[in-house]
Amino acid sequence: MDRRKFLGTMGLAAAAGAALPALKSCAPAESGWKIGDVRDSYSADLLVVGGGPSGVCAAVAAAREGLKVLLVDNGNCLGGMGTKGLVGPFMTCYDASGENMIIRGLFEEIVDRLVAEGGAIHPSKIRQGTEFTAWISEGHDHCTPFDPEILKKVYDRLCAEAGVKVLFHANFLSPIMKGRKICGALLLTPSGVEAARARMVIDATGDGTVAFRAGAPCVFGDPENNRVQPASLFFRINNVDTYRLIDDVVPHLPEFRRVNGVSYRCLHWRVAEAEAAGEWDLARKSVNIWRSVEKDQWVVNCTRIHGVDATNCESLTDAEVEGRRQVEELMHFFRKYVPGCEVATLMGTGSTMGIRESRHVQGDFVLPVQDLIDGVIPDDNILLSANSIDVHGAMGGPAGGLYMPINKNMYGVPYRCLLPKDVEGLLLAGRCISADSPAAGAIRVMPPAMAIGQAAGTAAALCLQHGASPASLDYADLKASLLKQKVFLG
Repeated sequence: MDRRKFLGTMGLAAAAGAALPALKSCAPAESGWKIGDVRDSYSADLLVVGGGPSGVCAAVAAAREGLKVLLVDNGNCLGGMGTKGLVGPFMTCYDASGENMIIRGLFEEIVDRLVAEGGAIHPSKIRQGTEFTAWISEGHDHCTPFDPEILKKVYDRLCAEAGVKVLFHANFLSPIMKGRKICGALLLTPSGVEAARARMVIDATGDGTVAFRAGAPCVFGDPENNRVQPASLFFRINNVDTYRLIDDVVPHLPEFRRVNGVSYRCLHWRVAEAEAAGEWDLARKSVNIWRSVEKDQWVVNCTRIHGVDATNCESLTDAEVEGRRQVEELMHFFRKYVPGCEVATLMGTGSTMGIRESRHVQGDFVLPVQDLIDGVIPDDNILLSANSIDVHGAMGGPAGGLYMPINKNMYGVPYRCLLPKDVEGLLLAGRCISADSPAAGAIRVMPPAMAIGQAAGTAAALCLQHGASPASLDYADLKASLLKQKVFLG
């Protein structure tokens, strides 16, 4: 659905190009539904839409630079996939050699706070090929296991200390536009429809929702096949006899392999047993199970739901139901087939689906995957990462996808990727930035998302301090500010 049709169905078409007073009672009479008066409730220097890892870091970075920041999220906690989605651990923050931590800044501060509260194991202590990395031996060095409940508290405190105003249960409805410039947003909250005015806006929705509704061009998934990566519902289990589980896995490590695009890794021998007994109908042939902070607790990433459109309510609903069905099947599998898991307990499933891919907002520059493979560090670099290119197969079944460690020790992400076409006053943060589908498969995970958010929030502050637009901002100023914040840029 295009932007104008969407706004029309919401009764908000006037919002796209009108000043706020024109928003009153703007639902079409024939619809039989009226919004009523829109409350002019909030005013800020910066509005950040989306309270996931990138949104939190954007908001905190901007507030620490002196901006009045409003951070809105449609849920009841900060952290997005890492808290609501139960996704974990944090993927690598080190270079490909495993020798140097290269994603630092706010990410490192968050990790240090988690460790201090007993809510994480520092990545320096985690090596790939162990139970903390699902025994995966490439591209997973120095992951960070963490407790999602403690992470919620860390995010809350970070925002409170920085002076960020956080608004939960606030659904983004529509941008408030003056021509091509975004000036805030309409929010649907328990109080009704409320307007949040802002001098600048950051889209940290993951799905590029703000940019899309403001008129920025977007690509959905991979244009080569018109498909997106499959979604997954993460879950956590406890009451596991960790040592018996480890003893079952370790002798099979030499058998870990990838054949014709299918991964045969952790517990693939147990999957084969269940399959032979007619008790396995999931798309994967192995089970990614990651040891967490507590020794008897594990994170499970095994469900796979293909064809999920994260911008479509019915598609998401169907995916949530199917995800829970798959979790039920997996719990039966663990208890019957996996040593040490006979009395395993389901701690909980993610309260939101783990979405790997939806919209990619288009900028004047689209980051190509080849730049990541070749280790290109651009002139306007905002972060360094070595996370592997990890594109899960979109076509159904266990095969397909792309998993590729990079050729060089690290790669960079340019500031230009944060600038959407055709919309002024808007910056992007997180997985919706301007990148092609396989490149997004590398930078979609939480550590680079946090670094992107920190850069976006810092850029917003500098723009307002210097009277610059995002496109005209002097990169030298941005680089200097990021370096002061202990961001590692090489």
